[in-house]
Amino acid sequence: MKKLLLIQFLLLCSILQAQDVDSLMANLSEEKDYRVQATFKSPRLVLLQTNETQKAKNLAFWVGHRFGDIGGEFGGSNTLFGLDIATDLYLGFDYGITDALTVGIGRSKFNESYSGLVKYRLLWQEEDSMPLSVTLFGQSSWITREPFSRNEFDKESDRISHFFQVIIARKFSPGVSFMINPGFLIRPEAQVQDIDDSDNLFALGIGGRVKIFKRISIIADYTFVNGLSRPDDLQTDYYNPFGVGVEIETGGHVFALNFQNSQAIIANNFIPNTTKSWSDGGVRFGFMISRNFNLGPKKIAN
Repeated sequence: MKKLLLIQFLLLCSILQAQDVDSLMANLSEEKDYRVQATFKSPRLVLLQTNETQKAKNLAFWVGHRFGDIGGEFGGSNTLFGLDIATDLYLGFDYGITDALTVGIGRSKFNESYSGLVKYRLLWQEEDSMPLSVTLFGQSSWITREPFSRNEFDKESDRISHFFQVIIARKFSPGVSFMINPGFLIRPEAQVQDIDDSDNLFALGIGGRVKIFKRISIIADYTFVNGLSRPDDLQTDYYNPFGVGVEIETGGHVFALNFQNSQAIIANNFIPNTTKSWSDGGVRFGFMISRNFNLGPKKIAN
C-alpha cells in the first residue's frame, strides 16, 4: 500500500509539474504574440517606405525598375508605351542588425546616385494596447553624374541630399493596413532646378494595402509636396507623386507590379523631381522585387 501511495504521489507531482511547465510555456507564448505582425508585407510599398524593417541577420536584395511614359509626347507605340525606356533602375541591399534596426545601401540610375538608409522601429502596434506602429526613416543620396553646367556642383557637398521621415502605420484587420508618412527633404541649392523653388521641402505621404487573395494585395501611395512648402508660381510644372500596384508574395520573394507618375525610385529623387502627370500620359509601368536571405546561424533540430 505504501508503495502504491508513493507511486500515486510521484505521479501527481509529475502531472502538476507538467501543468506548471505548460502554463509557463503558454504565458511565454502569449508574451511573444502581443505584437501585431506584418502590417505590410514589404518594407516598401509603391514609392514610399512602410513601417516594416528587416528581421535580425536577414539581408534583402532589391531590384527596382521604372519605364518611360505610357502616353503623351514621349510615350505611345513608338516607345512600346514606355517599355523601350528606363527612367530609373535601382539595386540595393538592406540588412537587419536587429529586428528593429535596418541599414541599407543602393544605387540608382536616376542622377547616377548612391544612397544609404537607416530605419528604426520605434513603436510596435500591440493587441489591446498600442494602437499604432511608428518607424523612423533616414536616407542620404550622393549624385555622381557629370554636371549639366560648369558651376552646377561647385563642391562635393552640393551633390548630397538628406531625407527624414516618420512612418505611422496601423493594421486594421488581416487584410487592411494604412500609413501616414510626414517627411522633410534637405537639399543644397545646387540641386534646385527651378530658381524660385525651395531648397528644403516638406512632404506628407499616405499609403495603404488591401488584401484581395491569399498572396495578392492592392497597394497604393500618394505624397503631398505641392501646397506645403513648395511655392505655387514656379516655371517648372511639378506634380505630387502617386502610385498604385499589385503586390504578390511568392515564397522568399515579394514582387510588386505598379504604375506611377514618378520617374525616380528613391525619395531623395522623386519628391523634388516629379514632372509627369497622370492626366497627360506621364504614368509609367514599373516593378520592385526583393529576395530575402537569412544570414544567421541555422537552428539544429533536436
